This record gives sequence, C-alpha cells and structure tokens, in this order.
Amino acid sequence: MDSITHIALGACIGEAFFGKKIGRKAMVWGALAQSVPDIDFISAFWLDPTSSLLAHRGFTHSFLFGLLMAAFLALVAEKWHRPHNISFQRWMWFFNTEILIHLLLDGMNNYGVGWFEPFSHARVSLNAIYVADPFLSVWTGIACVVLAILRHGHPGRTFWKWFGLLPTFLYFGYCIFNKTVIENAVVEGARADRIPFRKSLTTPTPLNNWLWYVILENDSGYRIGYRSVFDKDPRLGLNFYPRNEHLLKAVKEQKDVSDLIRFSQGFYTVEQWGDTLVFNDLRFGQIIGWHDPKERFAFHYFITFPDQNTMVVQRGRFAKWNSETVRSLVRRMKGI
Repeated sequence: MDSITHIALGACIGEAFFGKKIGRKAMVWGALAQSVPDIDFISAFWLDPTSSLLAHRGFTHSFLFGLLMAAFLALVAEKWHRPHNISFQRWMWFFNTEILIHLLLDGMNNYGVGWFEPFSHARVSLNAIYVADPFLSVWTGIACVVLAILRHGHPGRTFWKWFGLLPTFLYFGYCIFNKTVIENAVVEGARADRIPFRKSLTTPTPLNNWLWYVILENDSGYRIGYRSVFDKDPRLGLNFYPRNEHLLKAVKEQKDVSDLIRFSQGFYTVEQWGDTLVFNDLRFGQIIGWHDPKERFAFHYFITFPDQNTMVVQRGRFAKWNSETVRSLVRRMKGI
C-alpha cells in the first residue's frame, strides 16, 4: 500500500493498543512500526533499476525481518517509557501486529512481497487491492487527523479510533469478496468464449475495486481485458498480445533481462519500438486500457537503452488521464 495509508493505519492501531496509557505517543509508535518495512527504499540510491525492483519488498517484507524488528522495537519502547505498567509481551504483540498487517496489505497488491526471504525468493501477490485505493485509506486518514487534534483522555477518541479501523477492515473483506466474484466470472467467461488458458491473473484497476484487469495466458501469449464486478454479460471480450519470446534470444542472459523475467512472475511480453527493444511487465496493466486497448503497458523497460529506465513500475500511469478517460473508467466500472 501507499505510505500514507500505512502511517495512518499504524497510528490508529497504536491508539487502540496504548492510547489510554501513553497518549499520542502510541500513534507515533504505530506510524513508525507500519513504516519500518519500507526502509528498503534506500536501496534505490545504489542499486541498478532491476536489482532495486527485486530488493524492494524483499527481505524487509519477510516474516523473519518482521519478527526481528518487532523484538527490537519492543525492547526500545519498553525501555523508553519506563516507568510504566506495559509488559514486554504486550509491546511484542503490538509491534508484531503492526508489521504483520503491513506485510499482509502489501501482499494484497500486484508488486509481489518476499514473505519467505531469505529461505525462498518466491514472491506473494494476492492481487486483491490496488496499491492506492482511496476507499480503503480515507477512514484511517480522517481518524488519524482527528486523533492528532483531540487531547489525551477526550471521550471522543474511542469513537474516532474505531471510525478509522472498522470501515478499513470491512472494506478489506469486501475487496476479498470482489476478488472471488471476479475469479469465478473469469473462469465462466473463458468457458463461454472457449478460451483455453494455463494461468490467469486478475487485479484491480487504479483507485478502485470494482473494475478489474484480466490476463489469461496460453503458450503463445496472453488475452487481456477488463471485467467489472457488475458485468452481466458472461463473455470477456479479451484482446490477444503475443509474448514475442524470440526477441529476447540475443539478450536473455543479460542480468537486467533475467531480473525482469523473475520479477514479472512470468507475465511479460517483448516489443520492438523502432530501434528499442522493450520489456513489458503485464501485471501492472495498461495506462488507460479500459479506454483504449492499444495503449502501452504502465511497466515498460527499455532493454536497448538501460540508462533511460530511471522510473519503471508506473511509467506514465496517469499521463493520459483526463475528464474523458475518467468518465470512461466510471462507465466501465458500472458494468455491461
């Protein structure tokens, strides 16, 4: 998830655990604990782009790192607040809860999280929530601001604490429900369209959980399109995109290419743009694909000119958004 959501959610959880004991400091500890796994952002300062892709949400998002960091933070907090009546076990529960929730939320996106590092490099991507979903974040954002203003001991703090937490977790459950609806619809739609496939991926489109991006993979490439949770027509109406694996023949042993293949979890195509060989990670969708199915993919890496890849994951994500494309997104959300 985005950093603001982690901070606000962490602050509300901190209030729930220790607000009555240590006041607003509980919110600070919560925001800090929720932010700790994202310390891996500093790797971008010395790693090349593809190595940085794999480092981000790697070891610092593993269960092992979470346990070690929770123990460290518990030791620091227990000593910092002496004298107090909070047990070390209670501190451990708090920090483990904060960090585990961070890891779980990030695992719900399409980037991939190294939960089992360093024992396994496999990445978990449950693809149930877009990385920045305002319908998930708004509750904790409002609650965090109000709690930061209200004085310690104010009777309204209990209400605002739960105002931030309950709708957030209810919406989280709703997103899981939508994921199930879409997965079932895709299987039925593929059967109706007589589309054979060996692997599929469904993930929400930007800023919502109602319109989903769909990929069906076969031996030669992918069928890609969009499905709303409100669609009535069982047909999927997907477009075919060839993998073009042969274009990688001369460069497949390059480190950046092997990194990209590993990072993409097998969902990629290769294109030739003039004199430039381009690698597309399909998981991140098209720039405005619901409006124009011929649009470029948001994640595209220039293999021929690696120095031009200072930004890769969300390259041009919102470049073509305007009133027309937003209206088109809303219309497609409503279903067909």
